[in-house]
Amino acid sequence: MPPRSNPTARQVRLGVELRKMREAAGMPAREAGALLGGGQPQISHIETGRYGISEERVRRLAAFYQCSDTALVDALSAITHEQRGQGWWEEYSGILPAPLRDLAEMEHHATFLRTIQVTHIPGVFQTEDYARTIFNYNFPPLPQTERDARISLRMERQKILQRDEPPPYEAVIHEAALRMRFGGRKVARAQLVRLQELCERPHITMRVIPFDVEEPIGSGHAMHYTGGPVPQLDTVQVDTGIGVNFLDAESLLRKYRMIFDSVRTAALSEAESRDLLHSIIREL
Repeated sequence: MPPRSNPTARQVRLGVELRKMREAAGMPAREAGALLGGGQPQISHIETGRYGISEERVRRLAAFYQCSDTALVDALSAITHEQRGQGWWEEYSGILPAPLRDLAEMEHHATFLRTIQVTHIPGVFQTEDYARTIFNYNFPPLPQTERDARISLRMERQKILQRDEPPPYEAVIHEAALRMRFGGRKVARAQLVRLQELCERPHITMRVIPFDVEEPIGSGHAMHYTGGPVPQLDTVQVDTGIGVNFLDAESLLRKYRMIFDSVRTAALSEAESRDLLHSIIREL
């Protein structure tokens, strides 16, 4: 089996979780490799996502590591059936960076979604005109083909909200993001109207952090939290000046859960948030 040159984030995560499982059992890689008949190099490649692994072998390793968490083992086994190229997001292969496609894939498999946004409307809530304005101001400027592809990907990602059983989506948005007039008054108003419509859906919760909030809210903590089938497979996505980062260490997941809970507590209620949004729309 040739090594993968570009494993998906979920394939890498499968390997990471198998490594954690092995280390928790105090098992050397050479012993795990001997179980599979490939030695230490094979286990190393599996644990970095460069080699695929079958469901049967995942379950053999889990039993060898004496892992009793059946829900985790089942979730990891499900990932073994995923292949690069299966999802709609792979249409953007060779056009957009892999992390952007990985984000779409993780949202596709999410059991719930949470986001904190300070200066922008969350991506899956954005209108096409609003998204275009955001990408037009990218620095350095993006090539036209990539800019159009990013907008298209963002619009396609929104289809998770249209499923028969969409994942619960909870957004905490700072009032600053609602008042930014990206693209001008007309684009900004259309975006807020779109947000208002989305807030009427039962699976979407939106709360606003008002300017006059007195609690410190950690304004630098914009993030996107993707819930896995088990808590160990949750992922936090954060944007940086050099691209998209995915965080999955338990200490970081715990930190961002606490941040979200704290920020949500400082925000207005759902009803108050809708009232504020309606007021801002009227001002436009």
